[in-house]
Amino acid sequence: MASYVLRLTLYVLRLTFYPLRMISIERLTFAYPGQPPLFQDFDWHVAPGERWAVIGPSGCGKTTLLYLIAGLRRPTGGVIRVAGIPVTRPRASIGLILQDYGLLPWATVWENAALGVRLGRFYARKREDDPARPYPPPDIPEERVDYWLERLGIAELRDHYPSQLSGGQRQRTAIARTLVLEPKVLLMDEPFSSLDALTREDLQNLILELADELQLTMVLVTHNIEEAVFLGQRILVLGELPITRAQVIENADAGNIGYRGQPAYLAKCTELRMALAGHERRERVGR
Repeated sequence: MASYVLRLTLYVLRLTFYPLRMISIERLTFAYPGQPPLFQDFDWHVAPGERWAVIGPSGCGKTTLLYLIAGLRRPTGGVIRVAGIPVTRPRASIGLILQDYGLLPWATVWENAALGVRLGRFYARKREDDPARPYPPPDIPEERVDYWLERLGIAELRDHYPSQLSGGQRQRTAIARTLVLEPKVLLMDEPFSSLDALTREDLQNLILELADELQLTMVLVTHNIEEAVFLGQRILVLGELPITRAQVIENADAGNIGYRGQPAYLAKCTELRMALAGHERRERVGR
């Protein structure tokens, strides 16, 4: 008990001294075995409630960065903190939505959305003195699953299996599964890339609404310039390897209703396109 009180006190102190940093990356170095580093002494900070888009060419480390923040990979060097606590493994408070949805094919929509509820009960006896919440809470009410299915417009599909769903319905199921756990950080790896244009825009608007409603800190990886500009209040541009510094494009109008139809939106898309082209030119010269 004393150990838990001490760790909780340290957690509160960290939040006191890191009030403006929900995600803090300091001197990050990471390389896959036998490969040159993707990141080297890389620093990046995300404030609570910010919406970030991460963009760059294939192979530049976008998805790897998400996996590092989510605790699915370990840095070679440096430290990653979420809410002031070093990330050493996955946490229930860090939600991750994947491009391929990650749904269990043998489970219904309701069962997929309730996965965190079942895991919380399974690990109920394996509680740890860790305020970072590595496991889902054991007392998540099933009514919360029903709420999110209704909120996301898929309640009538609760008994359907993933093979019976459209791409948009599968992604809504994945979103419901994540939000049932009430995460503080929402990481998304190209979640809309396989959807048709209208469904993609519909889900983009939904994510913006939910991020504001729940005060989520959001990091979205995308290859799509228009999507990055519409969703990201700040845009992290990754380029030639190794990544040693954060190139950030400010985009304060992101998420505003009608932004896609404004000249400022087109101008920001052009600015981002030029930044990406600059990285590509420097990479060609360096070969």
